[in-house]
Amino acid sequence: MIPVRPHEVISVAVFLLVLLALYGWEAVLLGRAAVARIRRRPVRAVLTSRTALVVHSLAVLGIICMLYGRFIEPFRVEVNLMTVHTPHLGKASFRIVQISDLHCDAMPRNEEQMVRTVNALRPDIVVATGDYLNDIAGLPRLKEALGRLDAALGKFAVTGNFEVDRWSGLDLLEGTGFQRLDMDTVSVARDGETIAIYGLAMDRSRDGKAFLQGLPHDRFNVLLYHTPDLIEDVDGLGISLYLCGHTHGGQVALPLYGALITFSRHGKKYESGTYRVGDTMLYVNRGLGLERRPAPQVRFLARPEIAVFDIVPGP
Repeated sequence: MIPVRPHEVISVAVFLLVLLALYGWEAVLLGRAAVARIRRRPVRAVLTSRTALVVHSLAVLGIICMLYGRFIEPFRVEVNLMTVHTPHLGKASFRIVQISDLHCDAMPRNEEQMVRTVNALRPDIVVATGDYLNDIAGLPRLKEALGRLDAALGKFAVTGNFEVDRWSGLDLLEGTGFQRLDMDTVSVARDGETIAIYGLAMDRSRDGKAFLQGLPHDRFNVLLYHTPDLIEDVDGLGISLYLCGHTHGGQVALPLYGALITFSRHGKKYESGTYRVGDTMLYVNRGLGLERRPAPQVRFLARPEIAVFDIVPGP
C-alpha cells in the first residue's frame, strides 16, 4: 500500500471542511426559512439577503460540479498527442500509445471506447502501465478489451500497485497479447533502426537503478513503470522517455491548485502531464478508470486519457 503524504491529508481535510461548512450554512439558512414560515414571518429576507444568495449560488454550483464529476467527466476520454524528436533515429519513426489505470469494475466504463480510440490511432506499439482491475467480475472484460488492441510492432505492459497488493495470484494479461515486462528489455525495430523499451514491475523499485545501469546513450530508451516515483533516481542513466500513471491527475483537481491527492512519493511535483527532468521526458498519464470504492467514483478537472507519442528523427 502506498502511503498518503501528510500535506495531501491536510489538503483533503481542508477541502472536506469547506464543503461541510458550505452545506452546513445552506442547511442553516433553509432551516431559518422553515421556522420563519411556520411562525408566519417573512421568508424572503432570510433567503434573499446578499450573503444568502452567495451561499445558495455556491451550493448549487457544488451540486452541478458533483453531478458532472460523477456522470460526465469519467467518460470524457481525452487523447493527448505529442511529437518527440530524437537524434537517435535517422529515418524511421515510431508511434507509441500509452494506456494506464483501467481499474475495470463489475460494470463497464471506458473499455469499449479505449479499444475504438487506440485502434483508430494505428499505433506501432501499445504500452500499459498498471492498475488494470478493481473487481474480479471485470476480469473477462479487461482481457477481452486488451486482447482487441492492435499494435504493429508489439504490446508491452508492467504491473501496478493493485497487481501487487490485490491480484498477485492472477495473471491479468494472459491471453491479451501483451508481453509483461519485469526487469526486461525489448528492442523494437523498423527499417533497420531500433528503440528499446525497459519495464519494471511495481515491486522492483529498489532494483530499478541497478537494472538501468549501462544503458546505451546513443539509442532512444523508453522506461515503463507504474508511478513517477523513480524519475529523480534514473536521471542521467540514459532514459529518453519515462511513461507512468498511478496519480489519476488527482482524480479530483481544483482550479489553480490542481490535484488534491496523488499517492506519489513526490506529492504534487509530478501530478500529471509532461515534465522534463534532466535529459528525460516524463509523462504521467491520468489513466482511464477510477480508484475502487470507497474512494469517490468521480473525476473532476482530471479527465481520463490516452496518450500518444510520435517518436521521430530530429534534434
